[in-house]
Amino acid sequence: MLVVAGLRAGYGKTEIVHGISFSVSAGECVVLIGVNGAGKTTTLKAICGLLRGTSGRVEFDGHRLDGLAGHEIVRRGLVMCPEGRQVFAAMTVLENLELGGYRRDDRDKGKDLEEILDMFPVLRERSRQAAGTLSGGEQEMLAIGRALMARPKLCIFDEPSLGLAPKIVTEVGATLKRIKDSGTTILLVEQNAEMALQLADRAYVLEAGEIRMEGSGEELRGNPEVAASYLGF
Repeated sequence: MLVVAGLRAGYGKTEIVHGISFSVSAGECVVLIGVNGAGKTTTLKAICGLLRGTSGRVEFDGHRLDGLAGHEIVRRGLVMCPEGRQVFAAMTVLENLELGGYRRDDRDKGKDLEEILDMFPVLRERSRQAAGTLSGGEQEMLAIGRALMARPKLCIFDEPSLGLAPKIVTEVGATLKRIKDSGTTILLVEQNAEMALQLADRAYVLEAGEIRMEGSGEELRGNPEVAASYLGF
């Protein structure tokens, strides 16, 4: 479904991502792990049209994405749930969710909204509350729900557990598993490697803008180098 080939990207004259290649097949959960500064978010921005790569190719569903604007990429069915949640703080929870489905005019839009509110009961309880008054964990649930309202073919999650309490991280992991089990294709960037690799069908280790290792989630969890560097044992 997604093919990234020889992607190079950066900021100004500083190249951050050095010719990486990877793929995501329909129905898979593919994970990118790496430390801060490894190039994970830069990679996602280049895929989503928020940053123009300097060379390489990005294809989604058989069509080239590189060179398209972000809103055009969303229309093709690729949606990102961004790092740091980035909810619209002054808007209500319900308005944030409705904005996620702004491009849709199908009859299932209302049904999907109800399913998301069922998935996150706290959002239903606070649907008229300003999004900026929610806790960090609640805002993450809102950001996930907003992304799902677009009914994406592929959903990208950028550090969904960042800055959250351990209990909430567990809830986020369970939510991502439900989304995966529903058949949604996922590309996940996550510093919590233990959680990410448990979810992953396949995973890539990104270091200093290059892919150093790849394999199934289970294979990388059992790799001594990955265990020492990312799993804490």
